Amino acid sequence: MTSLDLPSALPSQTILGRGIKHIGIGKYGSKPLPPDLLAECRQALLDPTSHPLQRGAFVGALLAKGPTPDEYSLEDTIGKGAFAHPTFLINKLCPDLDPGLLPLATKLVRGHNLSISEAERLGDYLFGMGTCETFRGLAASIMRVRHETNDEYQGLMRATERTFTPGFRLNTTQSDRPLVQLAEPFDGVEHSYLITPLLANWFQRRNYGALSMVGRSGGPKFTLNAHDLYMYLGCQFMQGRHELTEPLMPYGWVLDQKALSPALNKWVDRRQVLLKRPFLATLEKVLNPCGARVLVTSVFHITYQMKMAELALLAGFDAVIVLKRGLEGSLAPATSRASGVLCAVRTEKGHLFFQNFDADRPDFASFRTDNDSDVIDPTAADNAALIRKFMAQKVTDDEVFDNRVRYAFALLDRGMEWIEGQIKL
Repeated sequence: MTSLDLPSALPSQTILGRGIKHIGIGKYGSKPLPPDLLAECRQALLDPTSHPLQRGAFVGALLAKGPTPDEYSLEDTIGKGAFAHPTFLINKLCPDLDPGLLPLATKLVRGHNLSISEAERLGDYLFGMGTCETFRGLAASIMRVRHETNDEYQGLMRATERTFTPGFRLNTTQSDRPLVQLAEPFDGVEHSYLITPLLANWFQRRNYGALSMVGRSGGPKFTLNAHDLYMYLGCQFMQGRHELTEPLMPYGWVLDQKALSPALNKWVDRRQVLLKRPFLATLEKVLNPCGARVLVTSVFHITYQMKMAELALLAGFDAVIVLKRGLEGSLAPATSRASGVLCAVRTEKGHLFFQNFDADRPDFASFRTDNDSDVIDPTAADNAALIRKFMAQKVTDDEVFDNRVRYAFALLDRGMEWIEGQIKL
Protein backbone atom coordinates (compact mmCIF):
# COMPACT_ATOMS: atom_id res chain seq x y z
CA MET A 1 0.00 0.00 0.00
CA THR A 2 1.52 3.32 -1.05
CA SER A 3 1.55 6.31 1.25
CA LEU A 4 -1.65 8.02 0.18
CA ASP A 5 -3.67 5.04 -1.06
CA LEU A 6 -7.07 5.00 0.60
CA PRO A 7 -8.06 1.91 2.59
CA SER A 8 -10.12 -0.59 0.62
CA ALA A 9 -13.04 0.21 2.96
CA LEU A 10 -14.10 3.68 3.98
CA PRO A 11 -11.50 4.97 6.49
CA SER A 12 -14.16 5.26 9.21
CA GLN A 13 -15.22 1.64 8.68
CA THR A 14 -11.86 -0.09 8.87
CA ILE A 15 -11.06 -1.81 12.16
CA LEU A 16 -8.32 0.68 13.04
CA GLY A 17 -10.58 3.52 11.90
CA ARG A 18 -13.21 2.40 14.39
CA GLY A 19 -10.51 2.14 17.04
CA ILE A 20 -9.24 5.67 16.31
CA LYS A 21 -12.75 7.08 16.61
CA HIS A 22 -13.14 5.33 19.96
CA ILE A 23 -9.87 6.32 21.64
CA GLY A 24 -8.78 9.42 19.72
CA ILE A 25 -11.18 11.78 21.47
CA GLY A 26 -8.77 13.43 23.87
CA LYS A 27 -6.73 12.46 26.89
CA TYR A 28 -9.62 12.95 29.32
CA GLY A 29 -12.52 12.01 27.07
CA SER A 30 -11.35 8.72 25.59
CA LYS A 31 -12.87 5.42 26.60
CA PRO A 32 -11.21 2.00 26.90
CA LEU A 33 -11.57 -0.26 23.89
CA PRO A 34 -14.37 -2.81 24.39
CA PRO A 35 -13.14 -6.43 24.35
CA ASP A 36 -14.46 -7.24 20.87
CA LEU A 37 -12.91 -4.14 19.25
CA LEU A 38 -9.69 -4.71 21.21
CA ALA A 39 -9.40 -8.19 19.71
CA GLU A 40 -10.10 -6.89 16.19
CA CYS A 41 -7.52 -4.09 16.58
CA ARG A 42 -4.93 -6.67 17.63
CA GLN A 43 -5.48 -8.54 14.36
CA ALA A 44 -5.45 -5.28 12.35
CA LEU A 45 -2.12 -4.22 13.84
CA LEU A 46 -0.69 -7.58 12.77
CA ASP A 47 -2.15 -7.21 9.26
CA PRO A 48 0.51 -5.82 6.86
CA THR A 49 -2.23 -4.41 4.60
CA SER A 50 -3.58 -2.05 7.30
CA HIS A 51 -3.11 1.57 6.25
CA PRO A 52 0.15 2.95 7.70
CA LEU A 53 -1.43 6.31 8.58
CA GLN A 54 -4.17 4.58 10.56
CA ARG A 55 -1.67 2.25 12.20
CA GLY A 56 0.35 5.23 13.40
CA ALA A 57 -2.70 7.26 14.40
CA PHE A 58 -4.17 4.38 16.41
CA VAL A 59 -0.95 3.69 18.34
CA GLY A 60 -0.39 7.41 18.86
CA ALA A 61 -3.86 7.96 20.29
CA LEU A 62 -3.50 4.89 22.52
CA LEU A 63 -0.20 6.08 23.96
CA ALA A 64 -1.35 9.69 24.41
CA LYS A 65 -4.47 8.72 26.34
CA GLY A 66 -2.64 6.01 28.31
CA PRO A 67 -3.33 2.29 27.71
CA THR A 68 -5.53 0.41 30.16
CA PRO A 69 -4.23 -2.91 31.56
CA ASP A 70 -6.22 -4.78 28.89
CA GLU A 71 -4.96 -2.48 26.14
CA TYR A 72 -1.37 -3.14 27.20
CA SER A 73 -1.79 -6.53 25.53
CA LEU A 74 -1.61 -4.72 22.17
CA GLU A 75 2.09 -3.97 22.64
CA ASP A 76 2.86 -7.58 21.72
CA THR A 77 1.86 -6.70 18.13
CA ILE A 78 4.85 -4.34 18.04
CA GLY A 79 7.22 -6.10 20.42
CA LYS A 80 7.24 -7.16 24.05
CA GLY A 81 7.68 -4.15 26.32
CA ALA A 82 7.31 -1.69 23.44
CA PHE A 83 5.02 0.71 25.32
CA ALA A 84 7.62 1.15 28.06
CA HIS A 85 10.58 1.62 25.69
CA PRO A 86 9.88 4.46 23.21
CA THR A 87 13.09 4.03 21.17
CA PHE A 88 12.36 0.34 20.67
CA LEU A 89 8.74 1.14 19.76
CA ILE A 90 9.75 3.69 17.13
CA ASN A 91 12.33 1.36 15.58
CA LYS A 92 9.77 -1.45 15.30
CA LEU A 93 6.74 0.62 14.29
CA CYS A 94 8.56 3.04 11.96
CA PRO A 95 11.57 1.15 10.54
CA ASP A 96 11.82 3.51 7.53
CA LEU A 97 11.99 6.69 9.63
CA ASP A 98 15.04 8.91 9.15
CA PRO A 99 17.36 7.98 12.09
CA GLY A 100 17.97 11.69 12.69
CA LEU A 101 14.35 12.06 13.77
CA LEU A 102 14.54 9.28 16.36
CA PRO A 103 15.18 11.60 19.36
CA LEU A 104 12.25 13.81 18.37
CA ALA A 105 9.96 10.82 17.81
CA THR A 106 11.00 9.34 21.15
CA LYS A 107 10.19 12.61 22.89
CA LEU A 108 6.67 12.57 21.41
CA VAL A 109 6.09 8.96 22.48
CA ARG A 110 7.22 9.81 26.02
CA GLY A 111 4.48 12.45 26.15
CA HIS A 112 6.82 15.43 26.22
CA ASN A 113 6.10 18.71 24.45
CA LEU A 114 8.32 19.89 21.60
CA SER A 115 10.26 23.14 21.51
CA ILE A 116 9.67 25.60 18.67
CA SER A 117 12.72 24.37 16.76
CA GLU A 118 11.79 20.71 17.29
CA ALA A 119 8.24 21.32 16.07
CA GLU A 120 9.65 23.16 13.07
CA ARG A 121 11.80 20.17 12.22
CA LEU A 122 8.84 17.86 12.68
CA GLY A 123 6.81 20.06 10.33
CA ASP A 124 9.54 19.88 7.68
CA TYR A 125 9.23 16.09 7.80
CA LEU A 126 5.44 16.04 7.86
CA PHE A 127 5.30 18.22 4.73
CA GLY A 128 8.38 16.72 3.09
CA MET A 129 9.16 13.67 1.01
CA GLY A 130 10.06 11.25 3.83
CA THR A 131 8.55 7.81 3.26
CA CYS A 132 7.29 6.92 6.74
CA GLU A 133 3.54 7.53 6.73
CA THR A 134 3.18 5.58 9.97
CA PHE A 135 5.23 8.23 11.77
CA ARG A 136 3.14 11.02 10.23
CA GLY A 137 0.00 9.40 11.63
CA LEU A 138 1.67 8.72 14.99
CA ALA A 139 2.94 12.30 15.46
CA ALA A 140 -0.28 14.01 14.37
CA SER A 141 -2.37 11.73 16.60
CA ILE A 142 -0.21 12.13 19.72
CA MET A 143 -0.26 15.92 19.51
CA ARG A 144 -3.95 16.01 18.78
CA VAL A 145 -5.00 13.85 21.73
CA ARG A 146 -2.79 15.60 24.29
CA HIS A 147 -3.39 19.02 22.61
CA GLU A 148 -0.70 20.96 20.82
CA THR A 149 1.15 23.75 22.65
CA ASN A 150 1.59 27.28 21.31
CA ASP A 151 5.32 26.59 20.84
CA GLU A 152 4.50 23.53 18.76
CA TYR A 153 2.05 25.50 16.66
CA GLN A 154 4.65 28.23 16.11
CA GLY A 155 7.24 25.74 14.90
CA LEU A 156 4.73 23.94 12.68
CA MET A 157 3.62 27.33 11.33
CA ARG A 158 7.18 28.19 10.30
CA ALA A 159 7.52 24.87 8.51
CA THR A 160 4.17 25.38 6.79
CA GLU A 161 5.16 28.84 5.55
CA ARG A 162 8.15 27.31 3.75
CA THR A 163 5.73 25.23 1.68
CA PHE A 164 3.96 28.32 0.26
CA THR A 165 4.17 28.76 -3.51
CA PRO A 166 6.43 31.61 -4.75
CA GLY A 167 3.45 33.86 -5.44
CA PHE A 168 2.81 34.01 -1.70
CA ARG A 169 6.20 33.14 -0.17
CA LEU A 170 8.31 35.57 -2.19
CA ASN A 171 5.82 38.28 -3.19
CA THR A 172 5.24 41.03 -0.60
CA THR A 173 2.53 43.05 -2.35
CA GLN A 174 0.23 44.85 0.11
CA SER A 175 -3.43 45.75 -0.26
CA ASP A 176 -4.15 49.50 -0.37
CA ARG A 177 -6.75 48.86 2.36
CA PRO A 178 -6.16 47.19 5.74
CA LEU A 179 -6.74 43.53 5.04
CA VAL A 180 -9.14 41.36 7.06
CA GLN A 181 -8.84 37.59 6.73
CA LEU A 182 -11.88 35.37 7.30
CA ALA A 183 -11.41 31.68 8.09
CA GLU A 184 -13.66 29.01 9.50
CA PRO A 185 -13.32 25.19 9.63
CA PHE A 186 -12.60 23.92 6.15
CA ASP A 187 -14.90 20.92 6.63
CA GLY A 188 -17.87 23.29 6.61
CA VAL A 189 -21.40 22.43 7.66
CA GLU A 190 -24.03 19.72 7.32
CA HIS A 191 -27.11 21.28 8.93
CA SER A 192 -26.88 25.04 8.30
CA TYR A 193 -25.96 27.73 5.76
CA LEU A 194 -22.73 29.67 5.57
CA ILE A 195 -22.73 33.49 5.54
CA THR A 196 -19.01 34.12 5.00
CA PRO A 197 -19.28 35.98 1.64
CA LEU A 198 -21.72 38.46 3.22
CA LEU A 199 -19.29 39.06 6.08
CA ALA A 200 -16.52 39.72 3.55
CA ASN A 201 -18.73 42.25 1.79
CA TRP A 202 -19.59 43.88 5.14
CA PHE A 203 -15.90 44.50 5.81
CA GLN A 204 -15.41 45.95 2.35
CA ARG A 205 -18.24 48.39 2.95
CA ARG A 206 -16.24 49.54 6.00
CA ASN A 207 -13.28 50.27 3.71
CA TYR A 208 -11.33 47.12 4.52
CA GLY A 209 -10.06 44.54 2.07
CA ALA A 210 -11.49 41.07 2.71
CA LEU A 211 -9.73 37.77 2.09
CA SER A 212 -11.41 34.40 2.67
CA MET A 213 -9.25 31.32 3.26
CA VAL A 214 -10.83 28.15 1.86
CA GLY A 215 -9.88 24.62 0.84
CA ARG A 216 -11.08 21.08 0.33
CA SER A 217 -12.63 19.39 3.33
CA GLY A 218 -10.38 17.07 5.28
CA GLY A 219 -13.44 15.78 7.14
CA PRO A 220 -15.26 14.69 9.15
CA LYS A 221 -17.93 16.75 7.33
CA PHE A 222 -18.18 16.76 3.52
CA THR A 223 -21.58 18.30 2.74
CA LEU A 224 -20.91 22.01 2.16
CA ASN A 225 -18.00 24.31 2.89
CA ALA A 226 -16.84 27.82 1.98
CA HIS A 227 -14.76 26.46 -0.91
CA ASP A 228 -17.91 24.97 -2.46
CA LEU A 229 -19.90 28.16 -1.85
CA TYR A 230 -17.36 30.55 -3.37
CA MET A 231 -17.00 28.28 -6.39
CA TYR A 232 -20.78 28.29 -6.88
CA LEU A 233 -20.81 32.08 -6.58
CA GLY A 234 -18.36 32.21 -9.49
CA CYS A 235 -15.53 33.77 -7.48
CA GLN A 236 -12.00 33.65 -8.89
CA PHE A 237 -9.36 32.18 -6.59
CA MET A 238 -6.08 34.03 -6.00
CA GLN A 239 -2.84 32.74 -7.49
CA GLY A 240 -0.47 35.20 -5.82
CA ARG A 241 -0.22 38.33 -3.67
CA HIS A 242 0.13 40.54 -6.75
CA GLU A 243 -3.66 40.27 -7.12
CA LEU A 244 -4.10 42.41 -3.99
CA THR A 245 -3.63 45.46 -6.23
CA GLU A 246 -6.52 44.46 -8.52
CA PRO A 247 -10.06 45.88 -8.10
CA LEU A 248 -12.07 44.39 -5.27
CA MET A 249 -14.77 41.87 -6.10
CA PRO A 250 -18.11 42.00 -4.20
CA TYR A 251 -17.06 39.11 -1.95
CA GLY A 252 -13.40 40.08 -1.69
CA TRP A 253 -10.42 37.92 -2.51
CA VAL A 254 -10.61 34.14 -2.05
CA LEU A 255 -7.52 32.02 -1.47
CA ASP A 256 -7.72 28.27 -2.09
CA GLN A 257 -5.31 26.21 0.01
CA LYS A 258 -4.34 24.28 -3.12
CA ALA A 259 -2.93 27.47 -4.71
CA LEU A 260 -1.20 28.49 -1.47
CA SER A 261 0.57 25.21 -0.68
CA PRO A 262 0.47 21.87 -2.54
CA ALA A 263 1.92 20.26 0.62
CA LEU A 264 -1.05 21.43 2.69
CA ASN A 265 -3.43 20.26 -0.01
CA LYS A 266 -1.76 16.84 0.01
CA TRP A 267 -2.49 16.59 3.73
CA VAL A 268 -6.23 16.85 3.05
CA ASP A 269 -6.12 13.28 1.72
CA ARG A 270 -4.17 12.15 4.78
CA ARG A 271 -6.66 13.80 7.12
CA GLN A 272 -9.51 11.90 5.51
CA VAL A 273 -7.70 8.69 6.44
CA LEU A 274 -6.71 9.87 9.95
CA LEU A 275 -10.38 10.68 10.73
CA LYS A 276 -9.64 12.89 13.73
CA ARG A 277 -8.79 16.55 13.12
CA PRO A 278 -5.01 17.02 13.51
CA PHE A 279 -3.13 20.28 14.11
CA LEU A 280 -3.83 21.48 10.57
CA ALA A 281 -7.52 22.03 11.25
CA THR A 282 -6.47 24.89 13.52
CA LEU A 283 -3.26 25.94 11.79
CA GLU A 284 -4.74 26.44 8.33
CA LYS A 285 -7.12 29.08 9.71
CA VAL A 286 -4.41 31.25 11.27
CA LEU A 287 -1.80 31.20 8.49
CA ASN A 288 -1.28 34.74 7.23
CA PRO A 289 0.15 34.54 3.69
CA CYS A 290 -1.09 37.96 2.52
CA GLY A 291 -0.11 40.17 5.44
CA ALA A 292 -3.63 40.67 6.82
CA ARG A 293 -4.00 42.95 9.84
CA VAL A 294 -7.13 41.35 11.33
CA LEU A 295 -8.22 37.71 11.54
CA VAL A 296 -11.89 36.81 11.90
CA THR A 297 -12.27 33.16 12.81
CA SER A 298 -14.39 30.83 14.92
CA VAL A 299 -14.35 28.01 17.44
CA PHE A 300 -17.13 25.77 18.66
CA HIS A 301 -15.55 24.86 21.99
CA ILE A 302 -15.37 27.92 24.22
CA THR A 303 -12.23 26.62 25.94
CA TYR A 304 -10.35 26.93 22.63
CA GLN A 305 -11.27 30.57 22.06
CA MET A 306 -8.26 32.07 23.83
CA LYS A 307 -5.84 29.67 22.10
CA MET A 308 -7.14 30.79 18.70
CA ALA A 309 -6.61 34.43 19.66
CA GLU A 310 -3.07 33.71 20.89
CA LEU A 311 -2.19 31.78 17.73
CA ALA A 312 -3.51 34.59 15.54
CA LEU A 313 -1.21 37.08 17.22
CA LEU A 314 1.70 34.62 16.88
CA ALA A 315 0.92 34.43 13.15
CA GLY A 316 1.44 38.17 12.75
CA PHE A 317 -2.08 39.53 12.87
CA ASP A 318 -2.44 42.78 14.80
CA ALA A 319 -5.98 41.96 15.89
CA VAL A 320 -8.37 39.02 15.95
CA ILE A 321 -12.07 38.38 16.44
CA VAL A 322 -12.95 34.83 17.49
CA LEU A 323 -16.62 33.87 17.30
CA LYS A 324 -17.57 31.23 19.84
CA ARG A 325 -20.15 28.55 19.18
CA GLY A 326 -20.93 29.47 15.62
CA LEU A 327 -23.26 27.00 13.97
CA GLU A 328 -21.18 23.85 13.48
CA GLY A 329 -18.13 25.96 14.27
CA SER A 330 -18.71 28.32 11.33
CA LEU A 331 -18.80 32.13 11.22
CA ALA A 332 -22.61 32.04 11.35
CA PRO A 333 -23.51 32.76 15.01
CA ALA A 334 -25.96 30.58 16.91
CA THR A 335 -28.94 32.60 18.10
CA SER A 336 -30.19 30.26 20.83
CA ARG A 337 -26.95 29.25 22.61
CA ALA A 338 -24.36 31.15 24.59
CA SER A 339 -22.35 32.91 21.92
CA GLY A 340 -20.35 36.08 21.42
CA VAL A 341 -16.89 37.16 20.31
CA LEU A 342 -13.47 37.38 21.89
CA CYS A 343 -11.39 40.27 20.55
CA ALA A 344 -7.65 40.69 20.96
CA VAL A 345 -5.08 43.25 19.82
CA ARG A 346 -1.35 43.70 19.94
CA THR A 347 -0.35 47.36 20.30
CA GLU A 348 2.67 49.02 18.68
CA LYS A 349 4.51 48.59 21.99
CA GLY A 350 3.81 44.85 21.95
CA HIS A 351 1.16 44.89 24.68
CA LEU A 352 -1.72 42.42 24.37
CA PHE A 353 -5.30 43.30 25.29
CA PHE A 354 -8.38 41.07 25.23
CA GLN A 355 -12.11 41.84 25.41
CA ASN A 356 -15.20 39.61 25.40
CA PHE A 357 -18.58 40.66 24.03
CA ASP A 358 -21.10 38.01 25.02
CA ALA A 359 -24.49 37.36 23.47
CA ASP A 360 -26.35 38.22 26.66
CA ARG A 361 -25.62 41.93 26.21
CA PRO A 362 -28.83 44.01 25.84
CA ASP A 363 -27.80 45.29 22.38
CA PHE A 364 -27.94 41.72 21.05
CA ALA A 365 -31.26 40.76 22.66
CA SER A 366 -33.36 41.33 19.53
CA PHE A 367 -31.45 38.62 17.66
CA ARG A 368 -31.92 35.87 20.25
CA THR A 369 -34.22 32.93 19.50
CA ASP A 370 -35.45 29.86 21.35
CA ASN A 371 -33.74 27.44 18.99
CA ASP A 372 -31.48 27.10 15.95
CA SER A 373 -33.37 24.99 13.46
CA ASP A 374 -31.47 22.53 11.26
CA VAL A 375 -31.32 22.98 7.50
CA ILE A 376 -32.10 19.71 5.78
CA ASP A 377 -29.49 18.80 3.15
CA PRO A 378 -27.98 22.26 2.56
CA THR A 379 -26.52 22.72 -0.91
CA ALA A 380 -24.11 25.23 -2.39
CA ALA A 381 -26.78 26.23 -4.90
CA ASP A 382 -29.38 27.07 -2.24
CA ASN A 383 -26.78 28.79 -0.06
CA ALA A 384 -25.53 30.88 -2.99
CA ALA A 385 -29.09 31.91 -3.87
CA LEU A 386 -29.57 33.26 -0.34
CA ILE A 387 -26.24 35.10 -0.48
CA ARG A 388 -27.06 36.74 -3.81
CA LYS A 389 -30.57 37.75 -2.73
CA PHE A 390 -29.38 39.26 0.55
CA MET A 391 -26.64 41.14 -1.29
CA ALA A 392 -29.16 42.60 -3.74
CA GLN A 393 -32.14 43.27 -1.45
CA LYS A 394 -30.81 43.08 2.16
CA VAL A 395 -33.57 40.54 2.80
CA THR A 396 -34.49 37.02 1.64
CA ASP A 397 -37.51 34.78 2.07
CA ASP A 398 -35.68 33.04 4.94
CA GLU A 399 -36.19 35.09 8.10
CA VAL A 400 -33.92 32.82 10.14
CA PHE A 401 -31.07 33.36 7.68
CA ASP A 402 -31.63 37.14 7.59
CA ASN A 403 -31.66 37.38 11.39
CA ARG A 404 -28.43 35.37 11.64
CA VAL A 405 -26.66 37.60 9.12
CA ARG A 406 -27.73 40.77 10.93
CA TYR A 407 -26.65 39.26 14.26
CA ALA A 408 -23.22 38.52 12.79
CA PHE A 409 -22.98 42.11 11.54
CA ALA A 410 -23.85 43.39 15.02
CA LEU A 411 -21.22 41.20 16.68
CA LEU A 412 -18.56 42.22 14.18
CA ASP A 413 -19.51 45.89 14.49
CA ARG A 414 -19.04 45.77 18.25
CA GLY A 415 -15.77 43.88 17.90
CA MET A 416 -14.32 46.18 15.25
CA GLU A 417 -15.38 49.27 17.18
CA TRP A 418 -13.33 48.04 20.14
CA ILE A 419 -10.34 47.03 17.97
CA GLU A 420 -10.31 50.37 16.15
CA GLY A 421 -10.31 52.09 19.51
CA GLN A 422 -7.22 50.16 20.60
CA ILE A 423 -4.96 50.28 17.53
CA LYS A 424 -4.69 52.18 14.27
CA LEU A 425 -5.49 50.02 11.27
